[in-house]
Amino acid sequence: MAKVREKHICGMDVLQWTPPQRVTGGRPGPFSQFMALMIAWILVGASYLNAQQPTPTEYEVKAAYLYNFGKFVGWPAKVTAASELFSICVLGEDPFGSTFDATIAGESINGKKVVVKRIAKPQDAVSCRILFISSSEESRLKEILATLDNTSVLTVSDISQFTRRGGMIRFVMEANRVRFEVNLTTAEHAGLTLSSQLLKVAISVRRSSQAGD
Repeated sequence: MAKVREKHICGMDVLQWTPPQRVTGGRPGPFSQFMALMIAWILVGASYLNAQQPTPTEYEVKAAYLYNFGKFVGWPAKVTAASELFSICVLGEDPFGSTFDATIAGESINGKKVVVKRIAKPQDAVSCRILFISSSEESRLKEILATLDNTSVLTVSDISQFTRRGGMIRFVMEANRVRFEVNLTTAEHAGLTLSSQLLKVAISVRRSSQAGD
């Protein structure tokens, strides 16, 4: 597996969706380590699905981020003990498709089997570890986040101003690359612990007392 990862990572600087490395020389920094893990995972998974399409799409990269967020975020003990599954949920129209399910098949995080769930109501998200809120749900975003206010669900979206409106992680496009920003205060309010490695990879880390600050 190490050889496969090395082979794919060496070619990543030519791919559209690869963030540039922030360090040169010496030991790899947190940014390059995180991206090596994330990109290796999506490329190795995608290679089994379609050998003729080695370059991941925007939403394949976002799906890989969602999976790897689970490795860099800590949940309260009562949450981790509540289920044998690690659920990544999609609320609203699904932009990922079946590739998401196929790529994470057989994967686990901290001994929990990873599953993808599509849900229609925010009330169904309380058992999710990670919730991706589709852009189709923007008109009711305030209602969705209010429903999850007393839960420990990591909320992620690419909706405009998501982290300013009470969300935790927002995907953004920077120089045609998928990046993300973080509202650390909102995540901590939910009892989540985001690793320093994850925060160093984010293009911005927001600390606000409430949505709109």
